[in-house]
Amino acid sequence: MPTISILMPVRNEERYLQATLDSLYRQTYTEWELIAVDDGSSDQTAAILSEAAHSDSRVQVIRRHGGGLVAALNTGLEACHAPLLARIDGDDICHPRRLELQVAYMDAHPETGLIACTFRHFPRSGLKQGMIDYEVWQNSLRDHTLVIRDLFVESPFVHPSIMTRRTIMADLGGYQDNGWPEDYDLWLRMAAAGVHFARLPETLLFWRDHPERATRTMDEYAAHAFRSCKCHHLLHGFLQNSLDVVIAGAGQEARAWQRLLAATGVTVSTWLDVDPRKIGRTLHNAPVISPGELQLNGRKMIVAIGVRGAREQFRTVAERQGWHEGIDFVSVA
Repeated sequence: MPTISILMPVRNEERYLQATLDSLYRQTYTEWELIAVDDGSSDQTAAILSEAAHSDSRVQVIRRHGGGLVAALNTGLEACHAPLLARIDGDDICHPRRLELQVAYMDAHPETGLIACTFRHFPRSGLKQGMIDYEVWQNSLRDHTLVIRDLFVESPFVHPSIMTRRTIMADLGGYQDNGWPEDYDLWLRMAAAGVHFARLPETLLFWRDHPERATRTMDEYAAHAFRSCKCHHLLHGFLQNSLDVVIAGAGQEARAWQRLLAATGVTVSTWLDVDPRKIGRTLHNAPVISPGELQLNGRKMIVAIGVRGAREQFRTVAERQGWHEGIDFVSVA
């Protein structure tokens, strides 16, 4: 029985798949099995996987006639029998020591349920500032406390960078198809279940950027889908039993959150802003006030300020006002 099951769903990845497989063959840790789920490819993906399985007994191929990413993941998950589960996509590259270092950490820290690693986008040419900012932000979340603090800002892990315990996946019922990112939904469910997170500082995953990548083409990864995912989990956690909230920010992101919350029956009773042009106005029947005027009185606050650098600025204001992150407010942008 191998120590690690590597789960890889693929669809039409003939351009990059062999490079991904080669990065697995180069792993210094060799006690793994690869569960590759071909979800109805129409190119040479099936032939590449067939050759891989013929050449290496650790490679198992499951073929489906389509059905989508979540179904492919769950089909592959059923075939994973090792105690540890690692993820990889058919267009990414693993550092040769990725599995070795992640297994060593999981063995040394039985309290940890998921270990990620630092990642790097490639190729760098043409990479937009937003993706660079995301890379820097995610890689800065070096421990469990920082991950939990920023859990609702964005997805704190790149899916193909993680290793987790198969028992955790079984307890959570695998992946869910809710019309939003299946991996982000999984991290949020893990957090609610008390799973401990960690991240290795070494850059062990190289995340290929190209126009056909799922995060660029699937509706489930659009901004509104992420927002819906966050809202769902907030209503079952931080905002549970809240009938009205305070929103910090009054821009486009904050207004999108107002509409989303209103659809669930939660009203915005106060808007918080530092722009003197907005303070004193009324927005959706609620006043816009400055931080010094706000009395929470048990209400929860959502920080939805989309301007770069604003999150850290707000944390400085919150500390001055005596508001506690995770108790009084949560950042969602």
